[in-house]
Amino acid sequence: MVKNLFFRSDKSPKNVQIKKDILTHFMSNGNDTISEVSKVLDLSVPTITKFITELMDQDLIKEFGKAHTPGGRHPIVYGLSPESAYFVGVDITRHHLNMGLMDFTGNMVDIQMGIPFTYDNSIESLDQLGNHIQDFIDKTGERKQKIFNVNVNISGRVNPESGYSYSSFYFNERPLSELLTKRLNFKVGIDNDTRAMAYGEYMNGIVEGEQNIIFINISWGLGIGIIIDGKPYYGKSGFSGEFGHFPTFDNEILCHCGKKGCLETEASGLAMHRIILERISKGESTILTDQVKDINKLTLTDIMRATALEDPLCIEIIEDVGYKLGKYIAGLINIFNPDLVVIGGQVAEAEGFIMLPIKSSIKKHSLSLVNKDSEIVASKLKSKAGVIGACMIARSRLFLE
Repeated sequence: MVKNLFFRSDKSPKNVQIKKDILTHFMSNGNDTISEVSKVLDLSVPTITKFITELMDQDLIKEFGKAHTPGGRHPIVYGLSPESAYFVGVDITRHHLNMGLMDFTGNMVDIQMGIPFTYDNSIESLDQLGNHIQDFIDKTGERKQKIFNVNVNISGRVNPESGYSYSSFYFNERPLSELLTKRLNFKVGIDNDTRAMAYGEYMNGIVEGEQNIIFINISWGLGIGIIIDGKPYYGKSGFSGEFGHFPTFDNEILCHCGKKGCLETEASGLAMHRIILERISKGESTILTDQVKDINKLTLTDIMRATALEDPLCIEIIEDVGYKLGKYIAGLINIFNPDLVVIGGQVAEAEGFIMLPIKSSIKKHSLSLVNKDSEIVASKLKSKAGVIGACMIARSRLFLE
């Protein structure tokens, strides 16, 4: 569909590929001059000029003024035409959906956060998901005709290439991406939620030129997204990043994966939830007992709200989780030697309480020479990292058949 619409007048596969390379350059690097594009793609200036002119005729590229260079002529700056293509991102969380619409340049046109959603592994939940996405797309107006890709973030083991999700909605012989594509009549891809968050921060967040990044997603579960040399790392089948299932503790606590002693049984939102309920049952005081009518229906959002109000019990537990987690992030730093470690996810929104114990634990447990290379920072995009990352992934797959 993309090839037919964007390049229908081109008969030469070589010409089509050059145009794709030029558009991909602008997607990755933003606005640029013809001479710079020529250098990066190793093609002559006349060749790049010819194809950029053709792409401008197709309203895919436009001029953005002139570059401010010292002396001499000021070259024209070119970039993607924002309204020529749109992409939809869907981020599934435990109790709600976040959905966004992004233009061709990577600017978010619309973001809707906190749409109520019951996330469970059932046909009913999948139908509800499809209905929500369809409603969102239908409300985009004239832009709907220019939506090229949709990407849906799902937690757990996801194979983006095959389109299968093995942790959720795995009850049909056909890939989940295929089911959603047929349901919505748009090309739909899927990806792991933490990898999408990492990519969102890399493309549109805290990252400023760093090429090797580890994103730590501390939410209900625990996962990591890995960027190596500026590209998301997937592993053989897309299953990379299952940090929460490190066999770590001799605690006999059964993880939802079926194993015992996984890292996320002691260092995650799920772990905080369990520990707080245990401490409350032993009579410890917390503002949660006043704020939550039925303590058995306590949510992670309730815990984070109480932490923001400086509840002593919640602060103690989140600091303990941060210190435990820092020890194993130190191991990741020793292995990967990243430029940047980004701490994100719902629990990390309490950065005033969790960042210091994470950093002190990393300093204690990592190799000093190695950790000097790595900056530890909080997510810039926060709760929007997933939906922005989903949109960015949808755009990055524009030319995949």
